[in-house]
Amino acid sequence: MQKWEYATVPLISHALQEILNQWGEDGWELVQVLESQATGTTGFFKRPKD
Repeated sequence: MQKWEYATVPLISHALQEILNQWGEDGWELVQVLESQATGTTGFFKRPKD
């Protein structure tokens, strides 16, 4: 059975492309974006666990 690891990352609008490209380069897939008054914009990533 496939196992996953997850990460939450603050997404800063002026550096969004760089953030997404770096996490993608490291094997992470963006699966959700959540905007909140309390925490700002957060990206939820997952990748297969070794």
